[in-house]
Amino acid sequence: MPITPSYPGIYIEELPSSAHTITAAPTSITVFVGYTHPFKTLNFAKAVELFSFADYEREFGGLYQSDLIDANVANAVNQFFLNGGSDAYVVGLNPQNYTDSKGNTDNNAVTVVTAVSAASVDFGTSPNAITFTAREPVDKVAMKVTISNPNAAGDTADIVIAYGNQTETFRKVKLAPSTDPDFIENRIGTAANPISSLVTVSPNTAYPATYPFAPGTTVADLSMPWTAPAGAVGVFNPADFASVFAADSDLDKVPIFNLMAVPGIINNAVLSEALAFCERKLAFLVMDPPVVDIADPIGGQPWVNDFLNNPSGDTNGNIAPRSQNGALYFPYLNSIDPITGVRLALPPSGFVTGIYARTDTNRGVWKAPAGLETTIINTTGVVDTGRMTDPRQGVLNLGAVNCIRTFPGSGSVIFGARTLVGQTPNPAFEQWRYVPVRRMALFIEQTLRANLTWVIFEPNDEPLWVAIRTSIENFMLALFNQGAFQGTKPSQAFQVKCDSSTTTQDDINNGIVNIIVAFAPLKPAEFVIVKIAQLAGQAQA
Repeated sequence: MPITPSYPGIYIEELPSSAHTITAAPTSITVFVGYTHPFKTLNFAKAVELFSFADYEREFGGLYQSDLIDANVANAVNQFFLNGGSDAYVVGLNPQNYTDSKGNTDNNAVTVVTAVSAASVDFGTSPNAITFTAREPVDKVAMKVTISNPNAAGDTADIVIAYGNQTETFRKVKLAPSTDPDFIENRIGTAANPISSLVTVSPNTAYPATYPFAPGTTVADLSMPWTAPAGAVGVFNPADFASVFAADSDLDKVPIFNLMAVPGIINNAVLSEALAFCERKLAFLVMDPPVVDIADPIGGQPWVNDFLNNPSGDTNGNIAPRSQNGALYFPYLNSIDPITGVRLALPPSGFVTGIYARTDTNRGVWKAPAGLETTIINTTGVVDTGRMTDPRQGVLNLGAVNCIRTFPGSGSVIFGARTLVGQTPNPAFEQWRYVPVRRMALFIEQTLRANLTWVIFEPNDEPLWVAIRTSIENFMLALFNQGAFQGTKPSQAFQVKCDSSTTTQDDINNGIVNIIVAFAPLKPAEFVIVKIAQLAGQAQA
């Protein structure tokens, strides 16, 4: 508080500090957008924050396999947490109507395949029946319900529900309607109050005092016969994604995220909207490739040219927009399906975003998420059509496609670190060729945007400029000490300017303060060239 001198002597006055500490922004909060479980997701199009796959199971249901319902989001979130991710948002879309958009020639065509409905089966004959309704998609993996060992009265039984390698067993369940805690509604659950993760039950309202089940075993399958179109790997409607990336959407209200994935989606309309949204939110999009071999023709061109390099576009709608805020990874990865126990090909974005998070934690956002230390967990290797040779990768690498390769002793690793900028001759984009360079810039931008709000409405003059410079310089110096920049001394690594040379009197009159922050980024050693020469005619010592 101000001092009021009254006697000769020394007075002490404590002054408030003008320094403001800058807290580093997170670097690997990841958003997953896509179709989630239609029978279990309650808040479609809502951004739900998760810290483990157990959180995902609670909010969106577990893993499943279906030709009707795209299961890529569930698998991608699982791989993200297994490979090092720790914080994610999931925006679940409601797959009410599907389109076969990955197997047909024209991916922009909207051909409704089916409406989603739950499969059910009756035990007994109406009106004395118990209806079991699946809480899982059962068009691809049938669900088996077994009622066995009812007593002579037919009112008590053991019930087993099996779905792939998931099994639930309920012993001594009361089949006769009552308030008994063991009554089937109370043990297995109804649609209004589900307990089992696999089924709900609905006894007919006209049931008698007991159900007429004879002693023995009764088995029934819950399945929804359906044949997927040839080559289909899931179905989706591009229009379902539009509202997610719109202004003032639920995702737009998330204060900060760093990475985004739309697992398995290769449609241009969706990717363009996702990239534009990421650019506005200072985030980075990790993209998946088509499910094809490098040499497979699409529209008469190898897919790498058709998907990424064809400036005129194609009839399939599979053109990846050029952007410094995105990267494409190839190919799909094999994993073991936890439902069926068989090999399953999964899009790489879930694995890759997990590796991004692991690298950020272990090395920092300035380290390229690539190299032999990026061993991918929970994969048996790349799909057969994606096996790589050096010449093959050379073509893809120059086309801005980051390859995932398998090396003896290292497993499957990410072996590319380029953004979607590619080999563009535009200098404004060329500086953002590498993933770590662009992500480092986004990290600094997000950090300063979140930490400089105290500046607003402060007097726009030299004391403010000094405080701004001091705060930012301290933050940048801390990064320099961690090895985040080029240079052997701070003056070579970064510069911060905020003074009368950046903010003129006209700027002051208009309420503007200009801050310039420059840094020397670390770029990955992408090409290692070893030159060998013979030493001849050396004199003997």
